[in-house]
Amino acid sequence: MNRIAVLIATLAAVLLAACTEFPGMPSGYRALVDSALVKAGSNRPELENALKNATPATRKGVAFLIAYMPQRDLESMRSDDLLANVGLAYEARNRFAWAREVPDSIFLNDVLPYAVLNEERDQWREQLYRLFTPYVDTCRTLEEAIMAVNRNIAQAVKVEYNTAREKPDQNPSESMRQGMASCSGLSILLVDALRAVGIPARIAGTANWHDNRGNHNWCEVWVGGQWHFTEYYPDTLDRAWFLPDAGKADANDRAHAIWASSFKPTGESFPLVWDSTITYVPALNVTPHYIALANSELNAKLHDGKHVPLRVRAVSRTCANLGNLERVAVNVDIFCNGEQIGGGRTSNARQDENDVLTFMVEKNKTYSLRYNGALNHPLERTVAVKDEPEEVVLEL
Repeated sequence: MNRIAVLIATLAAVLLAACTEFPGMPSGYRALVDSALVKAGSNRPELENALKNATPATRKGVAFLIAYMPQRDLESMRSDDLLANVGLAYEARNRFAWAREVPDSIFLNDVLPYAVLNEERDQWREQLYRLFTPYVDTCRTLEEAIMAVNRNIAQAVKVEYNTAREKPDQNPSESMRQGMASCSGLSILLVDALRAVGIPARIAGTANWHDNRGNHNWCEVWVGGQWHFTEYYPDTLDRAWFLPDAGKADANDRAHAIWASSFKPTGESFPLVWDSTITYVPALNVTPHYIALANSELNAKLHDGKHVPLRVRAVSRTCANLGNLERVAVNVDIFCNGEQIGGGRTSNARQDENDVLTFMVEKNKTYSLRYNGALNHPLERTVAVKDEPEEVVLEL
């Protein structure tokens, strides 16, 4: 009987020690953190030091990151780096009233994380916090703060879109060093800038548009209790050139669905077109949301009396068709006043003749259609749209 009593007392002491070792860490994280520490191997002391040296107010955040950290970070994350990231995230949250209103679940998953996708880990938070705090210090609402960052980021960091960038998945330091980035690099930079000042943000994108034109990534922000999309070069929330394409996404096709990134595991992974072997970036399938937004926008344009369809076909003289004109597939981007407002791919001779690339455009405006001709030579066609539907044939 004495042995049983001793065993119970010993077990109770162990459990008490486990609960009190890191005050402020929710009990729900205990098993996840213990498992993560085992997986960390020789890097375990670094993560334990982070838990030990975190303040009671920030220990929950440290525990969250360790609990859901991908294996590469469990094996390499330094204690000082983790604590610096978490400390600055909480500093921003405490500084701005609108940041304090963000629920814990959103803060932990979409403000606190030190990375967005698979980019090289980078201590970006302090630099971006100092850089963007002046833009948001006087903002009264979360939406004001979002637009303050979004509309000033290109000038503040001096980074522009350019396909000559070193790689697609650049971290903020890599993009700012070069002054250029892809849509993915720009999105990572924007997400990190927003998170640095307490704004919930994540990446969204598709591995391939419905017409197989390729991938695209952008940014989502959490405001008003739901997620809205924006881009590095913003218009306003939930408005961008790609929405009609996003509305044609297929939720049941991984490559043609729309995904949003997450730090906490979801059972799905974000499709990274630059390295399809990477599956450790969690993701949510948000395709239905974009289909609903696109349908709403299209319905509004169909009935507002201000828009008409601009239909685009492309043809080429082919030897196989004895030199006659034949419909060909070509990527077409449409611009108005220098700003891209849409994009798509024309149908070829094997597709139904009624399958015509169509843009809903504003009446009485001039548009530029940009596409590539023979030998990938860039071409441009200017179209003046009046009050009636317009049809254009691009000859390659």
